[in-house]
Formats: sequence, C-alpha cells, structure tokens
Amino acid sequence: MITALDVAKVLVSKQNQEDSDLSNLKLQKLVWYCLGFYGALTGNKLFDDEIKAWEHGPVVPTLYHKLKKFGRNPVELEISPDLEEKFEKEQLEVIDEVAEVFGKYSAWKLRNMTHEEAPWLDHEAKAETVPFDEIVEYFKTRLN
Repeated sequence: MITALDVAKVLVSKQNQEDSDLSNLKLQKLVWYCLGFYGALTGNKLFDDEIKAWEHGPVVPTLYHKLKKFGRNPVELEISPDLEEKFEKEQLEVIDEVAEVFGKYSAWKLRNMTHEEAPWLDHEAKAETVPFDEIVEYFKTRLN
C-alpha cells in the first residue's frame, strides 16, 4: 500500500538536493496535486491518508507530523533504492508530471493556489476532512 510519505519520498528523490526547497509546506501541496490529478485521471486514490483543510491549505496530517521537525527547512528523507517499485507506471508518471509542472513554484505560491480551489474553500472554515470524491470532481475540471 502506498502512503503519502511514499509519494513525498518520490518527490524528494526527483529534486536536486543542492537546491532543494522542498519544505513540509511545499511537499504537502505537491502531494495534494499528485492525489488530485491521479484521482481525476483514474478514479482511484493514490494513497489512503486523510486530507484535511487546514489554515495553509490541504494537508495530510500523518505526513505533516512526520515532517514538522524540519520546520521551514528542506525535508530530508531516507529513500530506499527500490522505492519506485511500490508504484505502478501511471502513478509515477503523474508524480513526475506534478513535480515538473508544480515543483517550480514556491511553497507560498502553491499554498495560495490551493486557497483558490473549491475542495479547500468548501472545508477550510472547520478544518474538515476533504472528501475524495470532491477532490476528484474538482481536479477533473483542471484536466482540460
């Protein structure tokens, strides 16, 4: 079973470690886009971790708590050489595409982008769980 942490590790592995700016905040948003676009394309969850609408956008609480010790600094994760073997080809393609398209943006730019998206807007007042079906429906509108 793939977790949000596994997705984060793949994203970290794709970065040049010398100029990596993958903070917890930025990883949260990239993982969100991976989940959303994969869900919109396939109708399936990329991972089962819960997504919450927190103050700074969509967050995977399990991932947040594992990475909060890094604060605003780049996240350092141990990545096993066989990590990508856990994933199907299509899953890795979506992660690669998200890394390429959204990875160039700062954490705060990504945060601000998520603040304009319906799944977060509809649930942020109460810091509620964002239902997967709403994520999928929203991201389907972003595919065109």
